[in-house]
Amino acid sequence: MICATAWLVGCDRPVERREAPAVLPKTEAAAPVALDTRPVIVAFGDSLTSGHGLEPGLGYADFLQKELDARGLRYRVVNQGISGDTTDGGVARMDGATALRPKVVILELGANDGLRGLPVEATRRNLAEMVEAFGKSGAKVLLCGMTLPRNYGGDYIRSFEKIFGDLSKEKRLPLVPFFLDGVATRRELMQADGLHPTAEGCRRVAANVMKHLEPMLR
Repeated sequence: MICATAWLVGCDRPVERREAPAVLPKTEAAAPVALDTRPVIVAFGDSLTSGHGLEPGLGYADFLQKELDARGLRYRVVNQGISGDTTDGGVARMDGATALRPKVVILELGANDGLRGLPVEATRRNLAEMVEAFGKSGAKVLLCGMTLPRNYGGDYIRSFEKIFGDLSKEKRLPLVPFFLDGVATRRELMQADGLHPTAEGCRRVAANVMKHLEPMLR
């Protein structure tokens, strides 16, 4: 009886059910992301480089990448343009550019210095410092010349423009004489503010820059 009673008591207890371990569906391992090993060209500048007022992909640096691709030149353009930046700001953020170990730096800065009427010597000193630092990092520098609206006065404009030509000669740098050549004077190629190029204007700027850049790459 004891055995029978014990058996009956045991039957009254709920039976624990052990769920079979769930079989997880096999997932394919994510394909490794291919690293872009192309040498870097840094477009280092202000709003003219960043693509101010334009949809993404329509700035001059984007068109420059297309120019390179079309010629079979395997380089990667990295846009380091910051709207409103001055040459002081450029000096302060050089480390971020040199960390990319660029082969070429397209240096487009100074316009905001001029528009603010900053001392020409300070602008020249900052540009020279950047040229030297980029050179020491192993990068070639393509310097982009600038000018100013005519209402800034002839003496100041001439002194400002002279910065770029003098630096080009002194440091033996290739020079784009005027970054917005053939664009700035055509209203249909400039945005409503009269300072920044449209997408078509940026395409033409890229084509102009490419004339000076390509010999440096070949």
